[in-house]
Amino acid sequence: VQLQASGGGLVQPGGSLRLSCEASGSIFSINNMGWYRQAPGKQRELVAVITRRGSTDYADSVKGRFTISRDNAKNTVYPQMNSLKPEDTAVYYCKADLPAIYWGQGTQVTVSS
Repeated sequence: VQLQASGGGLVQPGGSLRLSCEASGSIFSINNMGWYRQAPGKQRELVAVITRRGSTDYADSVKGRFTISRDNAKNTVYPQMNSLKPEDTAVYYCKADLPAIYWGQGTQVTVSS
């Protein structure tokens, strides 16, 4: 099983980005899918998670700005990130629980003017 993340880049404060992460390989079903991030010098932290049935949970720092969604038919998870702030700058990693845990390779998000 492989997770391929894409959509990172440079954006100005207040801007938006939409990441995507597609799982491929021998997959019967995926339980939770989520996004984590790690800023320089900091530990990796949860950003958002979505269950197979669509229940979601968010870090307090992104509530009201980020929306996570998934397409079970495509084994893909998307975070829509709005009103981005410089403190959102980090490498973003997707994670899938099959229930074996798999991580994507990470995609850089930089919020700067």
